[in-house]
Amino acid sequence: MSDQNSLQQIRDSVSKLCSDFDSKYWQEIDKKSLYPEKFINQLTKSGWLSVLIPQDYGGSGLGILEASVILEEINRSGGNSGVCHAQMYIMGTLLRHGNNEQKEKFLTQIANGKLRLQSFGVTEPTTGSDTTRIKTTAIKKSDRYVVNGQKVWTSRFQNTDLMLLLARTKPLDKIEKKIDGLSVFLVDVKNSKGISSKPIRNMVNHETNEVFFDDLEIPIDNLIGKENDGFKYILDGMNAERALIAAECIGDGRWFIEKAVNYANDREVFDRKIGMNQGIQFPIAKAYTNIEAADLMRYKACELFDHKKKCAKEANMAKLLAADASWDAANVCLQTFGGFGFAAEYDVERKFRETRLYQVAPISTNLILSYIAEHVLNLPRSY
Repeated sequence: MSDQNSLQQIRDSVSKLCSDFDSKYWQEIDKKSLYPEKFINQLTKSGWLSVLIPQDYGGSGLGILEASVILEEINRSGGNSGVCHAQMYIMGTLLRHGNNEQKEKFLTQIANGKLRLQSFGVTEPTTGSDTTRIKTTAIKKSDRYVVNGQKVWTSRFQNTDLMLLLARTKPLDKIEKKIDGLSVFLVDVKNSKGISSKPIRNMVNHETNEVFFDDLEIPIDNLIGKENDGFKYILDGMNAERALIAAECIGDGRWFIEKAVNYANDREVFDRKIGMNQGIQFPIAKAYTNIEAADLMRYKACELFDHKKKCAKEANMAKLLAADASWDAANVCLQTFGGFGFAAEYDVERKFRETRLYQVAPISTNLILSYIAEHVLNLPRSY
C-alpha cells in the first residue's frame, strides 16, 4: 500500500492529465451523448487503467486504494470516472480467481490497451438486485458453453472488448444453497455471434444497455475459476466496486464544495458577498465535514480489501456515507449558485445528475441499510 506522498504523486499526475480535458470537453461529450474516447485512450496510455494488473503482465501492481485515488481525482477534476471504473472493479475477479493461462492471455493485452475490460453482465430485468435468482443460462456442451438469456443495465457494452458475465450453470431446483449454481465467464464481445444489445436512454451520459444472448458460444477456457462457484468470486468484485464508487462520490463532493466556495466568495448580492451569509456558508461547511468523514471509511475499506481481509461491512458503509455526502454537496452547490446552477455552462447541473446515480447504483442505499441491519446488527431480515 502506498504512503501519503505516493498517493499525492498519483493525485498530481492524474490531475495534470485531467487538466487537458476541461469542462467544455465534458459538456460537449454530455451534450452529444458520446463516449470520451480521447480521455480513455490517454488514461490507458498513461497506465492508469492498468494500475491493478501485476507488473509481470505490464501493469503497476498496485491496490484498490491507489485505484480509488485515481477515480476520485478524475471526478474531483470535473470528469466522470463512470466511463472507465469497471476496468478497476472487474479486474479483481480475473486477478484473484483466473488461472495463469487466462491472466497471460488477457491481462497483458488489457494493460497495453489492446483490449478493454469495461462491462459486467449481472443484472436481469426480472431479478434486479436479487442476483442469486438470475435466469440467464450457460449450458456446457463439449468444449464450450451455450448461453441464452438477457441482461439489463449492462454499461459500456458498446465500448468494450471483453465482458465479465454471470450466468446460471445449475438449475435453481437443483442447488442446495441459493449462492450455488452460478458461474463467471469472460466474453469476447467484438468477435462473438449470438449476442446483441439495445441502448437504454437515461438521465446522464452513461452508456448502458439491454443485452440479449441467443445461443452465444463461450469457449470452456473462458470459465473463471470453478463451475457453479461464480457468485463467491463476484463478491470480491462487489466489495471493490463499493469502495471505488465511494471514492468517486468523494471526488464529486470535493468538486461541488470547491465550486460552491469559489462562487460564494465571488458572487455579490445586496452589496455583499453571499459567502458572508451563514445560510450559505453553514451548509457548505457541513457538506465538507460529511465528505471528510466518508473519506475515512473509504480508506478503511480499501486497506482491508488490499490486505485480503473481510471488508463487506466497511465497503458498504463507505459507499453509503460517500453517496449521501456527495448528493448533499450537490444540493448545497446548486442552492449556492441559484438559477445559474441550472445553466449548463457552469457544469453544476451535469455533475448534479451524475452524482445522483450513486443513490441507486451500483447498489441502492436502502439495500446497504438492509445489509447492515441484518448482517452487522443482527436484526431480522427485512426482505
